[in-house]
Amino acid sequence: MTIKVVLEPSEEGGFSAYVPSLPGCISEGETKEEALRNIKEAIELYLDLVVDDLSFAPGVEVAEVAL
Repeated sequence: MTIKVVLEPSEEGGFSAYVPSLPGCISEGETKEEALRNIKEAIELYLDLVVDDLSFAPGVEVAEVAL
């Protein structure tokens, strides 16, 4: 799966990273590489929480697909 990430220089130094398609999924790092590592972890946690919070009716199946 690929997800678009926006990297912006921070006024305080370093970089901020956010995912436009995942509201509130934001991270930062001292370097671009660190910001990308951190946002990858934030994306994984964000998506895990979304799945954990879902409620389903009886008999409904959840499947995973790779993109």
